Amino acid sequence: MSRHQHIIEQLLERLTSWIGSLWSLGIHTALFFCSFVIAFFGYAPWDMVLLVVTTIVSLEAIYLAIFIQMTVNRQARELKEVSEDVEEIQEDVEEIQEDVGEIQEDVEDIQEEVEELGEDEERDAARKQRQAVTLEQLTSDVRKVLADLERLK
Repeated sequence: MSRHQHIIEQLLERLTSWIGSLWSLGIHTALFFCSFVIAFFGYAPWDMVLLVVTTIVSLEAIYLAIFIQMTVNRQARELKEVSEDVEEIQEDVEEIQEDVGEIQEDVEDIQEEVEELGEDEERDAARKQRQAVTLEQLTSDVRKVLADLERLK
């Protein structure tokens, strides 16, 4: 969108907002009242006042319809953009959920490996303890043999 179009859209948005305000309602009411007062006091003939008011109201209605349609079109574009953003976010969430699932699987695998390592460590500790007992027995036996050899000398 060009800068010129952007400025025009901002101006039209402000104008549409103002037209939908209480100030606009008050000014329109005052203008209609004044035009009927002009006709009532004879400053202008009724048919001329009604023709002018009808023409102005018709032109204003045409422009208001255009402004409203422009606002609807702008909001539709914005809704489409938001919808696209929501779709992208949903895709990102799905990807994150997949990643979380994979991470959970990895964590489960790691937990199993840690448990296996714990079991291996328990087995190693039990084996080392058996080896230590066996070593103590061997040491004791060697000492006895040495003592017997000393006695035999």
